[in-house]
Amino acid sequence: MKDYYKILGVPEDASEEEIKKAYRRLAHKYHPDKGGDEKKFKEINEAYQVLSDKEKRRQYDMARKGMGSFRFEDLGDIWKDTFERGGFEFPDLEEIFSDFFDFGFRKERRRDLRRGDDLEVEIEMNLEDTLHDQKRKIQIDRFVVCPRCHGQGNEPGSRVKECPTCRGTGQVQQIKRTFFGTITRFTVCPMCKGEGYIPEIPCNVCKGEGRIRKIEEIVIDIPAGVDTGQILKFQGMGDAGRKKGPAGDLYARIKIAPHPKFVRRGDDLYLEVPIKFTQAVLGGEVEIPTLEGKKIYLIIPPGTESGKIFKIRGKGIPHFRRYGRGDMYVKVNIKVPKRLTKKQKELLKKLQALGL
Repeated sequence: MKDYYKILGVPEDASEEEIKKAYRRLAHKYHPDKGGDEKKFKEINEAYQVLSDKEKRRQYDMARKGMGSFRFEDLGDIWKDTFERGGFEFPDLEEIFSDFFDFGFRKERRRDLRRGDDLEVEIEMNLEDTLHDQKRKIQIDRFVVCPRCHGQGNEPGSRVKECPTCRGTGQVQQIKRTFFGTITRFTVCPMCKGEGYIPEIPCNVCKGEGRIRKIEEIVIDIPAGVDTGQILKFQGMGDAGRKKGPAGDLYARIKIAPHPKFVRRGDDLYLEVPIKFTQAVLGGEVEIPTLEGKKIYLIIPPGTESGKIFKIRGKGIPHFRRYGRGDMYVKVNIKVPKRLTKKQKELLKKLQALGL
């Protein structure tokens, strides 16, 4: 079992905010578009999806406590020969222990049998789009509640009956001979899929599933300040569950297109602008573009050197779900003319003679 806390570099009692900060820092560091490790980036996203969801994190923590430090592979080399000589298949060991560890989760799994799957989409945005909250229309192929049976799974007017295979328990018994003796375990009933009942007449439209697949256009809200690699969760917008089961969630992965002028680092923006030699020496004002499209003026002090960086507060990206914005950093580069007029050359020679 992967240690998601270790992957994100946070303690087990980390708050949601600590997990979010760690994720954003690591996602920015390892993003493939920025020369990062794609495998590491996917691992970070996987860890964040689990730890940022309260229910998934709770189940993950329970599983970790149940497993402890036990590893199946540690016993493999020791007991493999014993199992083979006794006429047992080696993989049985993992199944045996899985049964023991699953025992405490069986009720939880029973409740989730009808739950719809989680879905993931990628949302492409321009850098300008991150300045304000966005409403995005997207098309998604997902399961929706059957319009004929309204999720029941049976034909309108018909009834449901007890499953003859499991007699309403939702489970069937399996007996297996192992190295430790005969072990009995319960698995999900294959006929009713753990529900304990089946329709007398399955719905003609959904064939008893209570849901059908459909391409829909939906609207999702994207907060200002999102960044590439960030994943937004939309609860209940995934696949509809079977027979009125809870719907899965929708995860939107954000991808910000590169900007021709600005470079984003965190919530700050970086920009390079050329200035004239005379502006660098004598000072003056330079027109600066902003991400909003409006232009502002930057005061250049006399004697400014090429490569000087100026900070403009509050002109960066809005903080994600927090008040305020990042800053904009403007780097000025002195533009040296490649061609001069005769008069310009004469003036420069006079300045040169004066020691400039």
